[in-house]
Amino acid sequence: MTAVTTLDTTTAAAPSRVPRGLLWTMLRLHRSALWFWVLLVAFGAGALLWAYGPGADAAWAEYRGLGCDSGQPGLGCDDPGPAYGRYGTALSLGAGVLGLAPFLAAVWAGSALIGRELEQGTAQLAWTQSISPARWLAAKLAVPAALLVCGTLLLTLLHRMLWSTDSTLRLASGSRDWHESATFEANGTLATAYALLGLAIGVLAGLLHRRALPALGTSFVTLAVLMSALGSLRPHLWPVETLTNKHEYPEYIGMVTAEGALTSTGARVADPICVDDAKCAAAHDIAGFYRDYHPSSHFWPLQLVETGIVLAVAAVVVLVAFRLLRRRTGAAV
Repeated sequence: MTAVTTLDTTTAAAPSRVPRGLLWTMLRLHRSALWFWVLLVAFGAGALLWAYGPGADAAWAEYRGLGCDSGQPGLGCDDPGPAYGRYGTALSLGAGVLGLAPFLAAVWAGSALIGRELEQGTAQLAWTQSISPARWLAAKLAVPAALLVCGTLLLTLLHRMLWSTDSTLRLASGSRDWHESATFEANGTLATAYALLGLAIGVLAGLLHRRALPALGTSFVTLAVLMSALGSLRPHLWPVETLTNKHEYPEYIGMVTAEGALTSTGARVADPICVDDAKCAAAHDIAGFYRDYHPSSHFWPLQLVETGIVLAVAAVVVLVAFRLLRRRTGAAV
């Protein structure tokens, strides 16, 4: 006699289709920050696209309406009108998002991403549920880093697209040189690199303080100091070119890094400011003037060297963060 066993398939547990794992847990936990970042990138992209299209068209129409392209511009051409003001505002807002991103990443990573979880004990709880501290920290770094890279690269590409088409408008208004800090960072890889540096600094600050508020302040101040130091170092990251003139200073061209007077032997000295006084110039043995500068062709060398330095610093900060976590958790890492 054969026993027949009937399986009640209606009681079998249906597989859950809800995404699980550390990745989805992070996205659910920080969904407010995720939506804020998405909306911020959309806002910046919208501002740049508006400036690229109707904003630039209106600025040009206003410029032509004033007769400023006739070869005999009037005094009104020195003061941009409201259309150019709106165009410039939209461009500044788009570039401003890129400038703000590193600081947002730093303070959020220090306070909400790491500091608050260590302060409230949710990180320690996660480590007891088959998630090692190293894996936890790797996810905390990798997911925001991917989102930061996608957002900042999109805005950088839009900024470069606008920059490549409005050169005549820039010349007409005499604004936004390529080496100005906000423009320089928004036009290349630096905006993304600084955003990643901000994330790394925020994570390390959160691990150091293990409290949200102190980590927020430390990450902001540390990033501001580092960015200021690297910005002041920028002109010295690539060999400069030199212009000389016997009678006056060469014209400003590109990023000027140094200037002064030349003696008859070619030595560089401080300008005695003789102006047109020949006796003064002879008394100080002034034979000409010089300016050291970076032409626009140095944009990418300067950009890539600084990007490499920023990413190297970020990598060191991440390494320190992992070592600190290992020291504090021991064999649990």
